Amino acid sequence: MMMKKKKGNNFKLLSLFLFLGLCVGDYGIGVGIGDDGVWVGGGGGGGNPNSDPGSAPKQQTNAAYSALQSWKSAITEDPSGVLKTWVGEDVCSYKGVFCSGSSVIAIDLNKANLKGTIVKDLSLLSDLTILHLNSNRFSGQIPDSFRNLDSLQELDLSNNRFSGSFPQVTIYIPNLVYLDLRFNSFTGSIPENLFNKQLDAILLNNNQFTGEIPRNLGYSSASVINLANNRLSGEIPTSFGVTGSKLKEVLFLNNQLTGCIPESVGLFSDIEVFDVSFNSLMGHVPDTISCLSEIEVLNLAHNKFSGDLPDLVCSLRNLINLTVAFNFFSGFSSECSRGSVGFDFTGNCIPGKGYQRPQPDCSAIPGSALSCLRIPAQPLTCAAIVGLKVTSSP
Repeated sequence: MMMKKKKGNNFKLLSLFLFLGLCVGDYGIGVGIGDDGVWVGGGGGGGNPNSDPGSAPKQQTNAAYSALQSWKSAITEDPSGVLKTWVGEDVCSYKGVFCSGSSVIAIDLNKANLKGTIVKDLSLLSDLTILHLNSNRFSGQIPDSFRNLDSLQELDLSNNRFSGSFPQVTIYIPNLVYLDLRFNSFTGSIPENLFNKQLDAILLNNNQFTGEIPRNLGYSSASVINLANNRLSGEIPTSFGVTGSKLKEVLFLNNQLTGCIPESVGLFSDIEVFDVSFNSLMGHVPDTISCLSEIEVLNLAHNKFSGDLPDLVCSLRNLINLTVAFNFFSGFSSECSRGSVGFDFTGNCIPGKGYQRPQPDCSAIPGSALSCLRIPAQPLTCAAIVGLKVTSSP
């Protein structure tokens, strides 16, 4: 997933060609950004064909060589033989290394199955813009020296064996806009200042993070926030949605969240996926969900919600999958009864419907005395959301 970058169109093209390179083979395409735009070269080869190798700044070349050789020595297993090409001072000929002129601007070693650690010397790659290490066996922690990677914009460390507390250094990488830490073994709390950073994507799912979701979650600039499959507890912050964020996907599923869905959820006018399934949320579903005019997937399953499903939810024009299974809902509107696409209401307390809970389970509704009206004092309506183009579906 590639996000918007400060360096403009050249960066977008670079991201596209890196993706295409993975499609045509293992590190079979060379890509870079030169003065004339993005160039594409063959093999694991190299530099910009329009540049003069003799003009490469020797100091810069030596720094990259030193950094990559230091990293090579910290990699203990290389079953695919990627590092066999990491020989000699021409670092732009190394598989998985992409250059512009003599500058290393991207490293893409996704699915190389390398085992080892990340070394502090990588901070010598001052022009590095992309570092993709998805699906390897790297372990340990992220060196504090990474804060010196001033050009780094995409950091993908997903599907590895990193551990320890949240890598705080990632917050101090000045131009980072895409952070992917999925499928590792990070523990402890998620720091509040993460959501103050100007990131386009925050992907932290499938770790072992604990504690509450930071209170400033709603102030994040990200379009995708994935905190699924952790051990997070407490309530969804009341700041959720208050800034009118351009959030498109939010995934909180399979945690230990309690309390209500904030009324302010309706402020996310652009949201397309909202999944809070497999938690312990309860109370009624806020009417403001009917303001989510762009939503396509709404998953509230395996919680403790009760009451009637709001009438307008099933008539949202873009909704293609609505799952409210295994809650304590007592009814839903005629719109839902007409058979909305992907509507799953099994395991509730709806009279006259099949595959519902046995009556004894419905006699004591969890959280039935819980008031979910928090801030503002009265439920929001779509018309009251000033400054956003949000309307309820007919």
